[in-house]
Amino acid sequence: MSATDTALVDAVRTALRAAADPEAAEPMRAYVKSAMPLLGVKKPARTAALKPVFAAHRLRDEGSWRATVLELWDGAEFREERYAATTLAQLKPYAAYATQPDALDLYDHMVVTGAWWDLVDELAIRSVGPVLRAHPDRTTPTIRAWARDADLWRRRTAVICQIGSKAGTDVDLLAEAIEANVHVKDFFLRKGIGWALREHAKRDPGWVRAFVAAHEADLSPLSRREALRNIDPPSIVTRG
Repeated sequence: MSATDTALVDAVRTALRAAADPEAAEPMRAYVKSAMPLLGVKKPARTAALKPVFAAHRLRDEGSWRATVLELWDGAEFREERYAATTLAQLKPYAAYATQPDALDLYDHMVVTGAWWDLVDELAIRSVGPVLRAHPDRTTPTIRAWARDADLWRRRTAVICQIGSKAGTDVDLLAEAIEANVHVKDFFLRKGIGWALREHAKRDPGWVRAFVAAHEADLSPLSRREALRNIDPPSIVTRG
């Protein structure tokens, strides 16, 4: 079993602390409603601080990649360390590991323990989504199971993970994930349903309009408004 690259972990934490902006930290924490403290390192500064660190510390194999991502995530004292873990998981040099079905258990752990939109959405769309597109036969059953899981963040992941798939969207899976959640009275699920439909409407507005019409009695007003925002007049978007 490969070990965590502790030098990389230490370098990431050092770089983030060096870029900290204490005046920005509290407003950022309030915006995401995070119980975990933040250093106040906004995304552009975080990218600039971490790019040379990641370039200087190349992980030697899949086990080291996985262990190092987990250490940054599970050992995080500040939220930016979890953002860094997600960035590391998605770096191009590790795409061969990151897009394999075996990576889903790593992302699942991050989704369930992250349990908030700023962490989960990035993982769903940019980590889980690519695995689904690369290996639909092996991954689809997992997404179907997540759509019905007791954990609401697994459910949201199942609903939104195809955002960005464009022509590669599995509309049957999208419909199934949404239908499994239309009666769940959770803001993030309802918002996620609307978001997923709105994004697919950029590719196939007719399918989305027909789906919303067929599920008129089930979709929440929030989901319906979001789904139709860019394809129907305001009088229809706000109906219900």
